[in-house]
Amino acid sequence: MISVYQLKPKFQQLLRPLTNRLAKAGISANQVTVFAMLLSIATGAVIVWQQSLVWFYLLPVVLLVRMALNAIDGMLAREHNQKSKLGAYLNELGDVVSDVALLLPLFIVPNISPWLIGGFIFMAMIVEFVGVIAPMVGKDRQYQGPMGKSDRALVLGLLGIALPLWPVVSSYLDYVLVGLIVLSLVTMINRVKAAL
Repeated sequence: MISVYQLKPKFQQLLRPLTNRLAKAGISANQVTVFAMLLSIATGAVIVWQQSLVWFYLLPVVLLVRMALNAIDGMLAREHNQKSKLGAYLNELGDVVSDVALLLPLFIVPNISPWLIGGFIFMAMIVEFVGVIAPMVGKDRQYQGPMGKSDRALVLGLLGIALPLWPVVSSYLDYVLVGLIVLSLVTMINRVKAAL
């Protein structure tokens, strides 16, 4: 099933010169991973603290930067001999922590069910957990869509633009969240089936 994740090779190609410069400067994959996580936590915290939809404009910018940092840390690890066990932990934990931090601001949006926000955050964690389990059954880490990390980032980035511009969008977000939860369930099933 189609996913934004399939665009990753072209994105990496654009970032390779920057990645090479970072490697020469002594920047490690783990440092990039931790920075991406801290950036996500800080962004989510600022939006929640400000309690204003105007601050949602930060989301598309930070999500794009985070996507670039995620691609860079992977290339540093693979192409510059920086793979490590700690890096594997940081990469997976950092992604989940970052997702949660950037989804938490949805709780300040009016007219939206906190139960549905919580359900979507829960499913985001489960989807990633299912992908990580695959090596335990002898398969590669699974990244299938239609609602993987990159797809969630795209949706959240679009909401970051739409909510401040058209606050009335919040009246329909419950329906959007139900759809996202269903797509997350489909993603979970796709990843389990692929691993089996």
